[in-house]
Amino acid sequence: MTSRSVPEWIGKTPDAKIPPRVRLRVFERFNGICYLSGRKIAAGEPWECDHVVALVNGGEHRESNLAPALRDKHRQKTAEDVAEKSTVRRQALAHRGIRKRSSFPCSKDSPFKKKLDGSVVRR
Repeated sequence: MTSRSVPEWIGKTPDAKIPPRVRLRVFERFNGICYLSGRKIAAGEPWECDHVVALVNGGEHRESNLAPALRDKHRQKTAEDVAEKSTVRRQALAHRGIRKRSSFPCSKDSPFKKKLDGSVVRR
C-alpha cells in the first residue's frame, strides 16, 4: 500500500470549484480515458469531472469520487442521476404513506367531489 504524497482534495461545499491541479490528477489517474464511454479523451476535446456517485444521490465532493467524462456523456449521466433521485424519493414517500396532494379543488385527493349537475358533495 502506497501513501499519497499529496493530501486528497475535499470541497468545502458541494458547489466548490474543482481546482485545475485536482482536475489534472483526476485526468491522469484514469489515463485520460472517459470513465463513461471508455474512450480516450483527445487533446482539446471538452471534458468535465463527474462525480461517480452523484451528489444528489449521497456522493461526496472529493477527489476520490471524481472521474473524467466527455461533456456529452456527462450531461446524459447527470440527467439519469436526477431522474433516479426523483424516482427514489417518490418511492420512499409512497412507502411511508406520504403522497402528494393535488392543489385543484374537487380533484381525486380532495374531500369534495363535483357531480355532473354541478353540485359539490363530500366524498
